[in-house]
Amino acid sequence: MQFVEGKKTEKEIADMLNLDGKSTDFGRPWTRGTVHQVLTNEKYIGNNIYNRTSFKLKVRRVINGRDAYIRADGAFEPIVDKAIFMQSQEIVAERSRRFTNDELLAKLKDVYSRYGKLSALIIDESDENLSSSTYRTRFGSLIRAYRMIGYVPDKDYRYLEVNRHIRKLHPEIMEYIITQILRQGSLVHHDIDTDLLTINDEFVVSVVVARCVSTRAGNYRRCIRLDTALNPDITVAVRMDAENIRPLDYYILPAIDINGANLKLMEINGLFFDAYRFDTLDYLIGMARRIPIMEVA
Repeated sequence: MQFVEGKKTEKEIADMLNLDGKSTDFGRPWTRGTVHQVLTNEKYIGNNIYNRTSFKLKVRRVINGRDAYIRADGAFEPIVDKAIFMQSQEIVAERSRRFTNDELLAKLKDVYSRYGKLSALIIDESDENLSSSTYRTRFGSLIRAYRMIGYVPDKDYRYLEVNRHIRKLHPEIMEYIITQILRQGSLVHHDIDTDLLTINDEFVVSVVVARCVSTRAGNYRRCIRLDTALNPDITVAVRMDAENIRPLDYYILPAIDINGANLKLMEINGLFFDAYRFDTLDYLIGMARRIPIMEVA
């Protein structure tokens, strides 16, 4: 209401919430960024959306059109009025459209001149109604936008971009798995709290993404942390390629055969581990396929 009817910015709303002593669901103070997330996330009006993106092995991620989305309207209890939410989307969209790339870079340079440095937090908390996500969308990454205005961070933040990319990739892989399972008529439940997938009420799957690290000897290694506390039946370990841009392959690891909480995978790992290696997720999707009794007979 404050954003739509009161014409207040995300920062002004965050300040009001903090002044009233209200915190986020994580018990943290509100910021412009967290308010913006609420304003743009359909989950707050009860909808869940899958298949926003598509990707295959060694192929660049494709952002799907809205006609390819798989929607689950009314999947959650709404906490925001839908009419108010839609009005807020129009305001956000219009605000983004009015800036050209050159104007965005000029505003970024102005923020840099005022703060003497740049970060996603500084951008999101600035008074310019800017969003770090806008710069990532327009220019590919924050680092690239920084370079275009001549800003070079004191530290090498490439690892932050890699981590951010991997965090973004994980839900995309989850969406892909869910989409493919639903398309073949199987059942899948995504536990938002644990990020586990329960398939056909028969087995539980955890998905972890392992970044690629180069050793001093020039070899590539991926460290995989298994969710032993959650005790999934199967862990899908996604090995990233050498540039940490896209998945290289997938290890489908059954808990009954894997011991320990941490695994280190090299390029070649011997017959025991590489027996679980797959080029695609087709094997996992096939495991979820339900076969009619007559077909088995």
